[in-house]
Amino acid sequence: MTHLPSWVSGFLLEVGSELGVRAALESHRFRGFILLLTFFIYTCYHMSRKPISVVKSRLHQNCSELIKPTNDSHSINDTTWCDWAPFDRNNYKELLGAVDNAFLVAYAIGMFISGIFGERLPLRYYLSAGMLLSGLFTSLFGLGYFWNIHMLWYFVLIQICNGLVQTTGWPSVVTCVGNWFGKGKRGLIMGIWNSHTSVGNILGSLIAGVWVNEQWGLSFVVPGIITAAMGILTFLFLIEYPEDVDCTPPQHHTSGGLEENQDPEDLGNSPKESSLESAARGSKEPSAQPAAISFLGALRIPGVVEFSLCLLFAKLVSYTFLYWLPLYIFNVAHFSAKEAGDLSTLFDVGGIIGGIMAGLISDYTNGRATTCCVMLILAAPMMFLYNSVGQKGITNSVVMLIICGALVNGPYALITTAVSADLGTHQSLKGNAKALSTVTAIIDGTGSIGAALGPLLAGLISPTGWNNVFYMLISADILACLLLCRLVYKEILAWKSFLNRDRGSSLALTHPR
Repeated sequence: MTHLPSWVSGFLLEVGSELGVRAALESHRFRGFILLLTFFIYTCYHMSRKPISVVKSRLHQNCSELIKPTNDSHSINDTTWCDWAPFDRNNYKELLGAVDNAFLVAYAIGMFISGIFGERLPLRYYLSAGMLLSGLFTSLFGLGYFWNIHMLWYFVLIQICNGLVQTTGWPSVVTCVGNWFGKGKRGLIMGIWNSHTSVGNILGSLIAGVWVNEQWGLSFVVPGIITAAMGILTFLFLIEYPEDVDCTPPQHHTSGGLEENQDPEDLGNSPKESSLESAARGSKEPSAQPAAISFLGALRIPGVVEFSLCLLFAKLVSYTFLYWLPLYIFNVAHFSAKEAGDLSTLFDVGGIIGGIMAGLISDYTNGRATTCCVMLILAAPMMFLYNSVGQKGITNSVVMLIICGALVNGPYALITTAVSADLGTHQSLKGNAKALSTVTAIIDGTGSIGAALGPLLAGLISPTGWNNVFYMLISADILACLLLCRLVYKEILAWKSFLNRDRGSSLALTHPR
């Protein structure tokens, strides 16, 4: 066998090493680009949902505090001249709740279907079409102002259509990010990435606040145009799989992890290895494509049911704040509509902090369920304190809004991102990466049922007093915590098993036979 000269071998090794470094750098650039693009995509989705919560206080307000225009056609004794019909009635809270629920119920129903389509259609086309339609329906809601529409069915119908098309977003962006990022520091990465929810809420509130006191229709039209424009950029630039640009797909599975359906006493895994470990590759295999998983098959994945039901109650709390917090501040603290909308953004600032903290802690401890449970336990007394003393001074309000936002949105962010990706690439799937979109849709779809119930219950309960609304939120928070008890127990057993094995290894080294 002829051996190559040493200088040729050295040259080939140097070239191979340089090519490997270039390939790694190129892969990192693409991953960073995909993370940033999907961040902006879902920021736009949430930005287009937020204006309704800010505009509510403009659709029905205390007209006695305002000066009636000289050209107004209403009678002198009309106390609702400044309201927007049909929300000028005494049951305006129920009507506003119906508008919220039209979106949220449609979103919850559509989410279960969306994951199935997301597995079978190219994500680039699916997301682009969803964003264009979402921008259209968001703008049509605002155009009701300029077209002088006062029929409840118009606003309800637009919300239903918008709720359905917005279901294209979440399963698609989670699947796309899952295709590009492995297990590694998934909790931290997705915790930072998931701040798009809060950033979108903040932008939506600020944009809506600019026009809420004048032409409130622009509070919807402008976010709608931005969302549609982002849909065009998505069509042009989204890359679904690393293989599409000759990048190496990520490794989702690390050996030696504790399985969700295995006895932790039999395995001594490190707490930095996931108890919801994945063995599937979340990227497109160039050879044989696995069949899409069924709905029931996804439900059988260990942990899906528990986290789905937990998210139902966690999202109930989060979305009640999302849709009703500006009106609560407007009514209780007596700020203007714009000031209430601006102050409510602090809850989302806290959500950014909470999402990152939850991801970081769960990565370090490998306790997704335990992290969620602890934050939910702390959230209950904090919500009670916010309702009791949160409006007694601007400092109290600012601090408590940020803390409440962190504790309420932290578990919600963790479950909808890192946990969904963990379960969607679970070892029980035996390499079927097609499950990620369906699992994400099931978890978020179940959570969206809670998102629909929360604002509906708030609309029905708030006439009896805001205290009762907060009691409802605290009860939902406690239920969310209780639903994770089994998974928390398994994670504690896993930690105990690891510590026992680690202690046994230390003793063996100290006292060898």
